[in-house]
Amino acid sequence: MREFKTTLIIVIGFLLILFLYFKFAGPISLSVQSIQTTKSTIFSVSGTGKTTGIPDTALMSIGVTKTASTITNAQNQTNTAANKIIQDLKNLGIEEKNIQTTDYSVNPQYDYNGGEQNITGYTVSQTLEIKITPIDVANKAIDVSTADGANLVNGITFTFNDKTKKDLENKARAEAVKMAKEKADSIAKATGIRLGKIVDVQETNNLIEPRPMMVGDVASEAKSANTQLQPGENSITSNITISYETY
Repeated sequence: MREFKTTLIIVIGFLLILFLYFKFAGPISLSVQSIQTTKSTIFSVSGTGKTTGIPDTALMSIGVTKTASTITNAQNQTNTAANKIIQDLKNLGIEEKNIQTTDYSVNPQYDYNGGEQNITGYTVSQTLEIKITPIDVANKAIDVSTADGANLVNGITFTFNDKTKKDLENKARAEAVKMAKEKADSIAKATGIRLGKIVDVQETNNLIEPRPMMVGDVASEAKSANTQLQPGENSITSNITISYETY
């Protein structure tokens, strides 16, 4: 009986201690740490697509340079020739917005005889940048310009108009994506990895231009006969990198 009373007193005392603790110290805080783990990794693969087309636009730089004893005379000669060139280019159907003056300069000419520096005349130059579509008009543009007094032809670059370029880029991009996906599937089957969703796509484009025609090329053709430009082909390349989750 005494042992029962002793046990009862101990239990009551313990419960009293708990009551006092919760009353004055507050509840016991419990924390649970949540840890998330994943076994997924990133797998990247690249594909390349290439499309080729015949350029439909020519970019050329044509200039006039004249030297005279006075600035006024040099300017008059240069301006007369440049204005004639611009008008005849318009007559070929080239829009005014595609004819732009990119340089106009006046430079003195010096004579250093006798150890003194004397101005003997002035050289005035004007350079026009011309965008021409279709390319066959570029042949006539060179012939007309040189006949009107153009003595600077700084080079010709063949390219695509905006619509053609966009179409070719889309085709190259589609081919690059297809190649990248096929490569990813092939590697996954060979290695046993399981592809998840695509998490990233990156693209780089390269426009491969043929060698531009330089001054000597055009000048020699223009003097001997009607100019015949050969645009060849341009290629647009799209490089696509696709990243997958794998499990």
